[in-house]
Amino acid sequence: MEETRVLYNDTCPVCSFEIDAYRRRAMRDGLPLRFDTLDQAAHWGITPDQAARRLHVLHNGQVLSGIPAFRALWAEIPQLHWLHHLTGRPFIGAAAVTLYNRLLAPLLYRMHLRRQARLRVKSG
Repeated sequence: MEETRVLYNDTCPVCSFEIDAYRRRAMRDGLPLRFDTLDQAAHWGITPDQAARRLHVLHNGQVLSGIPAFRALWAEIPQLHWLHHLTGRPFIGAAAVTLYNRLLAPLLYRMHLRRQARLRVKSG
């Protein structure tokens, strides 16, 4: 079975909380999931800033981002397979993509930029 890799913003408390839950399930169930942090973005062919904007998943040789990335991840975790199916339904899937792209991802990214700015001020 090919390993599914997840690239996420480890400096984001919301992202880390969610990914840590996925990681615990993967470890407990022996799932072929690997979790990469922003400092590994270059290995994915993207910048850390691009990686911080949304979740990325390498699944079956294809890099996915946003809701398609979540869906690939949920498909790998038996307890969350229902989310994969639910977000595959036409109306629900479109609503999830819109919500993530227009609200959640931009909000989390702005929070990331504020955290980065505070860190620069503290270290400067």
